[in-house]
Amino acid sequence: MLSVPGMTHDFDEGLAGQTVLITGGTGFIGQALLERLLSQYPETRVVTLLREKPGVTAEQRLDDLIAKPVFGPWRERVGEEAARAIVRERVRVVSADVTESVPELPDDIDAVIHGASIVSFDPPIDEAFQTNVVGTINLYEAVRRAGQRGGRKPHIVHVSTAYVAGSRKGIVPETTLDHTIDWKTELECAADARQTVERGSRRPEVLGRLRAAALREQSKAGPTAVAADTERRRREQVDERLVAYGRERARSLGWPDVYTLTKALGERAAEQTAHDVPLSIVRPAIVESSLRHPYPGWIDGFKMADPLILAYGQGLLRALAGIADGVVDIIPVDLVVSALLAAAATPPEPGSPAYYHVGSGARNPLTLQNLVELVQEYFTEHPLPGMDGRGAVRPRELTLLSEGRAEKMLGTAERAMDIAERALLMLPSGDRTRNWQRNLYKQGREVRLLRRYRDLYGAYGAAEVVYADSATLALDSSLPDDAGCDSAVIDWAYYLRDVHCPAVTAAFHAVPQPIREPRPALTAGPPPRPPVVFEERSDVVAVFDFDGTIVASDVVEAHLWARLLDAPMKSWPGTLMPVLRKVPHYLRTEHRDRGEFLREFVRRYEGADEEQLRALARDRLSHVLLRRAWPQAIRRIRRHREAGHRTILLTGTMDVFVEPLRTLFDDILAARLRVVDGRCTGHFDQPPLIGEARAAWLRAWAHDEGIDLAGSWAYGDHYSDRPVLEQVGHPVAVNPDARLYRHAKRQRWTITDWHGDHGAVTTLLDAALEDAR
Repeated sequence: MLSVPGMTHDFDEGLAGQTVLITGGTGFIGQALLERLLSQYPETRVVTLLREKPGVTAEQRLDDLIAKPVFGPWRERVGEEAARAIVRERVRVVSADVTESVPELPDDIDAVIHGASIVSFDPPIDEAFQTNVVGTINLYEAVRRAGQRGGRKPHIVHVSTAYVAGSRKGIVPETTLDHTIDWKTELECAADARQTVERGSRRPEVLGRLRAAALREQSKAGPTAVAADTERRRREQVDERLVAYGRERARSLGWPDVYTLTKALGERAAEQTAHDVPLSIVRPAIVESSLRHPYPGWIDGFKMADPLILAYGQGLLRALAGIADGVVDIIPVDLVVSALLAAAATPPEPGSPAYYHVGSGARNPLTLQNLVELVQEYFTEHPLPGMDGRGAVRPRELTLLSEGRAEKMLGTAERAMDIAERALLMLPSGDRTRNWQRNLYKQGREVRLLRRYRDLYGAYGAAEVVYADSATLALDSSLPDDAGCDSAVIDWAYYLRDVHCPAVTAAFHAVPQPIREPRPALTAGPPPRPPVVFEERSDVVAVFDFDGTIVASDVVEAHLWARLLDAPMKSWPGTLMPVLRKVPHYLRTEHRDRGEFLREFVRRYEGADEEQLRALARDRLSHVLLRRAWPQAIRRIRRHREAGHRTILLTGTMDVFVEPLRTLFDDILAARLRVVDGRCTGHFDQPPLIGEARAAWLRAWAHDEGIDLAGSWAYGDHYSDRPVLEQVGHPVAVNPDARLYRHAKRQRWTITDWHGDHGAVTTLLDAALEDAR
C-alpha cells in the first residue's frame, strides 16, 4: 500500500482493509463518494462499475473522472503522479451497464454502495423502471453470486431518496415503506406500455396527422426534412405518451412522479433480492453543493433547486407554486457521503434492513419563504449581467402561489401565447415582427419555465412532511466533528448566500452562452462591441444566402429593378402593375414550395435577350444591389476572407443578378437561365439549389475539398435556409423570418440583425433622378 505524506487515516476504521463496490461513480454523489474513499480511507480498496461509451472505454472514463474538480484538492495534496499511482493500485474498474446485465464481479467485495439511478423526475415510464428497478435487481443478484463464490455476505447500501414516502404529510419514520404494490406487475406493465405506444404511433391516421404537421413546418426545406420531421414528431409523441403514463400511474398510487415511484419499488425489490445479506437503505433529501468537503461550494452540474435559483437571478421567474411555510429539505452532498460511509461501516443483521433519512427538515428546517428571501438577498448584492452583456439583472419580487392559482394563471398565459405565436408566424418578416418575436419568446420562456417548475417541483415546494432522522443522527456520533452528517451544523444564511448561490452562478458562467450581436444603438450608450475576429484557417468555409441575407431584396424585387431600370420612368406604372397583381399568387406559391415559386416566376424572362439582360445587370443593376446590400454583410464576408476562409454564395437568384458581387466570393452557385440562340426560354438550365439540395451539395463539396464543416459558418434569413445552417458548426440566422427565428432560438443559434438599407423609396428616387438626368 502506498504511503503518501499528508494523507489522513482518521476515518477508515470501519472500512479498513475492505473492498467497496460503488455504482454511479460519474454522478454527483458518486464523484464525492469516490473522492472521499481515495482521500480519507487509505486502507480501503474500491471497485467501480462504469458503462462504456462509443469510443471511450470504462478505464478511460475513470481517468477522465479523476481529472475532475472534485479530486483537485486531493491531487494537489498528494501530487499528480502519486494520485495516478493510488488509483492504479486501489481502484478496479468493471465495465457494465446494470440496466442490461452485470458481468461476474470480484469475489472479495465486502460492501456495495449502489448510487446509480435515473436522474430525471419525468422520464418515460419504461426507462425509469429499467434503471431504478431492473438495474437494482441485476446488480444485487450479481453481488450475491460473487459473495457466494468468495464465502462472503457483502453489505449492500442502497441509495434511495427521502421522497419515496410519496405525497403525504406529517412525520415519516425511518422504516420500510408502507405499501402493498407488486413491483413485478408494475414492471411488466411499464415494459408493455412501450410496445403499445410504439404500435399506436404507427397507425396510418396518426402518421398522416404527423406528416401534415411536418409539411406545414418543413415544406420549404424539402422532402427529406419533412420525412425526418415526421419521424421526430412520432418519437416525441411516443416519449410524451410514456412520460404521461409514468406521471399518471405514479400519482394514482400516491407518488408525485415516476422517479419517486420507481425508487420506492426499487427499495422493495432490494429488500426481496437482498433478503439474506446485510442491507441498509439510505434516503437523502434534496442533495446540493458541498458545505465543507472537498471544498465549500463544490457542485457538478445543476441540481434540483439550482434551475429555480438561476431563473430567478436571470429575471425569468416572478412566481412559483408553493407554500411559504413548506419545508425545502436541502442537504449538502458531503453530509450525504458521510452518512453513506458511516452506514457502510455499520452492517445490520441479514434480514433486518437498516433505514436512514439524510436531510435537514427534522433537525434544521429551511422554509420555502426563507429560501426565497435568502436567494433574493444574494442576487440583490450580486446581480447577474444582462443577456446582452450590458447592465445587470435586478431581482424581482417573487410571488408564491397556491397550486390552484398557479394552474389558472398558467392556463391563461399558455392560451394567449399559443394564439400570439400562430399570428406572428403568418406575418411577413421585418424589424417590427422580429421585435414582437423577441418579446414573445422572452415571455414564452417565462411561461414555459413556470409550467415546467410547476409540474416537476410543485409537490416538493408544497411539502408538509418531516423525515425523521434519529438513526442517521446515531451514525453521526461515530464520525469526526468536521466530517459528520448532522444537518444542525448548517447555517442557512451562510450556506445559501456565501456557498451555494455563488457556486451555482459560477457553474452557470462556465457554460458557453450563444453569441448575440447587439443592434446599432439609436441613442447614446455603451460603446459597440469590437468586430468579430475569426480564427485563421484554410479548411473552413463561410456560406451565404443572397436574398434577405446579403441584400434587402428578393427575387420579385430583383426582377422589378431589372425591368424598371431599363425603361423610362413614365412607363413604370405599366411595368409594375402586372407583377404587383400577381404578388399574392406568388406568395401562396412560395409558401407551398420555393422551387415551384422560382420556376413559375422565371417564366417572365421567356424571350428576353441574354446579352441585354447581362449588360443591364452589369451597367445599372449592380449600383442598386450594392446600395441594397447590408454593410454588416459585406464586412463579414471580407473578414472571413481575411482569415483565409473560403467564401461561397448559394442562392436561387439568377446568376446575372448576383454577378456584381462576384469579387466578394471564391465560388458562386446561382440559378442559370436556359438560353437558346441568345434568347431566354423561361426555364432553368438545371434545377436551382434550394433547401436540402443546397445542404446535399455542400456536404459533397466539403468532402471533396477537405473542408471542416464543424468549424465552418453559414448565414441565412429564411426557414428554407435551415438545411444548410444545420450542416455547419456556426450557423447564423440573419434578420430571420418567423419560423427560422423560432427554430434558431430553440437550437441556440446565433441570431443577428443587419441594417443599413435606405429603403425602396430612396433607391427609387435615386433611379428617377438618374433617369431625369
